Amino acid sequence: MTDDKRIREVFERYRTIAVYGMSKDPNKPAHYVPAHLQSEGYTIIPVNPSAAEIIGIKSYPGLQDIPERIEILNVFRPSDQIEGIVREALERRSKKGDIEVIWLQEGIKDEGARKAAEEAGIVFFQDLCMSKEFRRLFPQ
Repeated sequence: MTDDKRIREVFERYRTIAVYGMSKDPNKPAHYVPAHLQSEGYTIIPVNPSAAEIIGIKSYPGLQDIPERIEILNVFRPSDQIEGIVREALERRSKKGDIEVIWLQEGIKDEGARKAAEEAGIVFFQDLCMSKEFRRLFPQ
């Protein structure tokens, strides 16, 4: 399956996105990218231990604290933190059976984490902006 076909399928199939590292600062991509996706009809769940809420939505300190089903985990954290975040995602998936996709934003990569996620049956994208890919594949 081509990357474009896989990306399009993810956007069409899944609607709930947990955003690990979502920012309270409207000038940061970690704020305006999920805000854009929310405006396109996606349900956003902020994950940020230093915020009670972001864009009017309750924020959670970690993945295990989220009661809702997570379909996509969108990550805005440095590459050196990805291994631990993916481990946390795999632990949650083994307990709750959710997290179908892990998406690392532009500039964020971890090949070991990609391999671990894909071995667990999770679709994995890295070094791609969700907002840019949405706009490219679904022009207004």
